[in-house]
Amino acid sequence: MGRIFEVRKAAKFARWDRMAKQFSRIGKEIVIAVKEGGDDPDSNPALRRAIQNGRGVNMPKDLIERAIKRAMGKDATNYEEVLFEGYAPHGVAVLVETATDNNTRTVGNVRPIFTKNGGNLGNSGSVAFQFEKVGSFKIKPGDFDEEELELELIDFGLTEMGESEDDEGERILVLRCEFKEFGNMQHALEDRGIEPVSAETDWIPQSTVSLDEEKSDEVLQLIDKLEQDEDVQRVFHNLV
Repeated sequence: MGRIFEVRKAAKFARWDRMAKQFSRIGKEIVIAVKEGGDDPDSNPALRRAIQNGRGVNMPKDLIERAIKRAMGKDATNYEEVLFEGYAPHGVAVLVETATDNNTRTVGNVRPIFTKNGGNLGNSGSVAFQFEKVGSFKIKPGDFDEEELELELIDFGLTEMGESEDDEGERILVLRCEFKEFGNMQHALEDRGIEPVSAETDWIPQSTVSLDEEKSDEVLQLIDKLEQDEDVQRVFHNLV
């Protein structure tokens, strides 16, 4: 019985850690968006998108409002978005999106994670060419014809429409478009009264690497260490 309790306790803490990381990531997105375009989501698409993403991970409304207010303050942190490129063990390509107020600190954190876990941090442009930057929208199925929606959105840049599951195991639709069509796709969904669960840019690998379980675990250990760093927003790789 004690063992079961400890397992459940560990799982609960893991969920809390994941949620805290998500809230921190969205909070930085909100600050960056407000700094660039103001605190009115009606006239600031980036802020509107960040708020939608916050709702998508069940970020409390007061935390969202607090982040907006903090971004408008004179002492608000200035975050810089920096993309790091490198390789995990066994030649797996890795992209690391960060939002930092001290790039020297971030480099000093990210580089050792690569080197201590069998990888290496590369120069700008050394890895990104192996990925395609795309717009990615997740929406809940609704009272609309999915095939009809797919056909309509092709005119707004839709390149792929698939499905996945959210954290609760519920079916969710995934829409992708070229990065340059991101704004068009966002407007098209808004015009149809569809509010995305999330609206983000993803890096999709153009080729993938398949490894056995032991080697995959080595790669995933490095990725997990990266995702735990406070400056890291998201990590992309080409391991399958």
